[in-house]
Amino acid sequence: MAKILVVEDENDIRETVCEYLQGEGYETAGATDGLDGWNQFQSGDFDMVVSDVMMPKMDGFALAERIRKTDEKTPILFLTALGDKPSKQLGFRIGIDDYMTKPFDFDELVFRIRAILRRTAVKAENRLTVGNLVMDGDEHTAYVDGEEIPLTVREFDILFKLLSCPKKTFTRSALMDEFWDFDSSATSRSVDVYMAKIREKTSACDGFELVTVHGLGYKAVLK
Repeated sequence: MAKILVVEDENDIRETVCEYLQGEGYETAGATDGLDGWNQFQSGDFDMVVSDVMMPKMDGFALAERIRKTDEKTPILFLTALGDKPSKQLGFRIGIDDYMTKPFDFDELVFRIRAILRRTAVKAENRLTVGNLVMDGDEHTAYVDGEEIPLTVREFDILFKLLSCPKKTFTRSALMDEFWDFDSSATSRSVDVYMAKIREKTSACDGFELVTVHGLGYKAVLK
């Protein structure tokens, strides 16, 4: 059971979020402001932090900065009325994992929390299972129904990235920046060629589909 720290100075919102997450099977603790959140984070063993931004004593930005100085792994989601672009950019520069604006939908909040925790678990274990496909990041091997499939290192890395963040669209340029050297002569067409090879080699996989997002890039959709 994941333990989530909810940092929110408005009592009604904090209590409601905690109760809703408890109903979804999570263990929660509530903090009344950023300083309270920091003190609880230091003394507790939390799997995730959901925090407001505008709070007394210490705001969400300062809280996130303090957490990131000592902990780079615990995911942080901002839940705030600040919806302007500079606030979002600052949050992501500090190192938060997601940003939701109020008013918000509780079901969407749970969906995002599940997705973040899933990605965190994949990073920690460096192992991913989707349907009949198993990928081991340490060994750089992939198996379908127990049989190894011949993925190259780059094919493996691209597929692992897509499956680690299902439904997220990765542009061709983003994939090239991450998986091709800067001095490479590769073009966006190279990404398409690799995706075709990956689709061919994973045709027997039953747990996902690699979808082309026209004009942008690719994403993995779980079945």
